[in-house]
Amino acid sequence: MSERAILAYFHTPEQAEAVAAKLKAMRAIDLQIDRISRYPGEAVDEPVNPITGNITSLAGLTMDADISERSAGILMAADPSASGMSDGGQGGPTGRDILLTAVMDESTFHQALKLIRDSGGMA
Repeated sequence: MSERAILAYFHTPEQAEAVAAKLKAMRAIDLQIDRISRYPGEAVDEPVNPITGNITSLAGLTMDADISERSAGILMAADPSASGMSDGGQGGPTGRDILLTAVMDESTFHQALKLIRDSGGMA
């Protein structure tokens, strides 16, 4: 009995959750749903006041980004959307920022891939 992993990308968490429920019925060995981003770090909730000089990064001002670490702020400030001249392709190239990771038995692997694609996912 061998296992195969699937990484599937969706537009919304609801799409991924609906597929996850169907994959559970197909006896998925393991399932996980996460939101992915092109930037590292966790979101922080701090008010930004440019007058006080408490600015974490250019991205904090122009993109209203919550930045938890210095390296993430530098990376985000280098993005085209930080200049205000571009939206930077919000949500990445495909707009699919929800990742469903599934481990399936080899016997149901291709059926699971078909279900994902038929449900609007990209695997």
